[in-house]
Amino acid sequence: MDRFDFVVIGAGAAGEAAAYEALAHGRTVAVVDKELFGGSCSFWACVPSKALLHSASEHLHGSYSWQRASDRRDYMINRENRDWPDDSGHVRGLEGAGARLFHGRARIAGPGLVDVAPVDPAAAPTRLAAGTIVVATGSGPTTPDIEGLAETGPWSNREATSTRDLPRSLVVLGGGPVGVEMSEVFGRFGVAVTLVHSHDRLLDRDHPRVSEAAARILRDDGVAMRLGARAVRVRPAAGSAGAHVVELSDGGRLEAERIMHALGRALAVDDLGLESLGLDASRLPRDGRLRVGEDIYLIGDPAGPEMFTHVSHYQGEMAVRMALGESVAPDYRAIPRAVFVEPELASVGLSVDQAVAAGRDAFELVADFATTARGYGVEAAFGHVAIVVDRRSRTLIGASVVAPDASAAIHEAVLAIQTGTSVEVLAGVIHGFPTTPRLFGGLFKDALAELRRGDAVPA
Repeated sequence: MDRFDFVVIGAGAAGEAAAYEALAHGRTVAVVDKELFGGSCSFWACVPSKALLHSASEHLHGSYSWQRASDRRDYMINRENRDWPDDSGHVRGLEGAGARLFHGRARIAGPGLVDVAPVDPAAAPTRLAAGTIVVATGSGPTTPDIEGLAETGPWSNREATSTRDLPRSLVVLGGGPVGVEMSEVFGRFGVAVTLVHSHDRLLDRDHPRVSEAAARILRDDGVAMRLGARAVRVRPAAGSAGAHVVELSDGGRLEAERIMHALGRALAVDDLGLESLGLDASRLPRDGRLRVGEDIYLIGDPAGPEMFTHVSHYQGEMAVRMALGESVAPDYRAIPRAVFVEPELASVGLSVDQAVAAGRDAFELVADFATTARGYGVEAAFGHVAIVVDRRSRTLIGASVVAPDASAAIHEAVLAIQTGTSVEVLAGVIHGFPTTPRLFGGLFKDALAELRRGDAVPA
């Protein structure tokens, strides 16, 4: 039986981060994955979707056909001239750092024991002994329980980001980041797209201004939206020219050649043998605590509190440091969120409504992006930078950005929230001109003035 300091189950963003962190500390590491080393982000999600979004932007300038976009996406996910991505780069990286890799299905057999059933039926099963087990199995798309949907061969993000053929028409179910991004991709390449979202605004977990920007972007891209409605029934091939018919809760009716669902994901924790450690797979904590038992850590999508690649990477490193006895704990106060449409949408922390609902004495300040030097320079039609400040602590607790470089600009706010930096300090930072972060500088000065006005009011 092979023995390792760490056995990592799952080789996506979380698992890879954990493996590299443990190896950097001189520990022995085994990594088990039943599919692709590198995980969903590398092959079915972040990397291909961002490649397609870039191509969709360039398509508006006449430089990218769908064929070129498809070929570039295939290059990015190592799928050129083949049907399945090649993960050998990830394999070489892990093995070169000293990890032992096992391609198969892992099942925990008891404390410190992991059985691996190889994908290759000719190979013998293996039992691994672990000082620490790290579960990083991620999540996968799940088909919603909508009558008739499964019979249509619906797309999840995997099919949407990997298709080599454009459909004539597409109904997208779900107005979260995945639904919004893929609606823009296909809409810009001439597909008749209708996005259906059960809430009255897109990206309903984000600031209302971000939601408004997302809706404006998709309208400009020719995407139709049915908000406040949900699909209740699908009639396969019952429409004109064999299109599928989608019946909505508001009585509406849509037709499309393809249906994509982006309505949530299933956590890949079943059949892992967690019960052998006294854990119930259906009741695992999703608060991001990471350590869920003696020498067992849960990281990535199944751990919560968010399903982001950057959170998974953070948790992978954090779990190993915790297992090695460092006095650290995960801190989720400043998780950046970004949607890579054009212009980009980004946010972090609390909206002012969320802050007030939580009992914070907070206020919000907003700067228009389009009428700044940077906005005029890039011919922006709209955009904003907004901050939320806590009066009592005199610190930043939330921010949102709609601008071409929002995903990068938001990180000033991320750092400020993470460190609890005072508004007095933030207001004194020199910001380059003309840049999007310079709007933060102006807002911080305005926030300081607001706080000082409050200081001057007699108690």
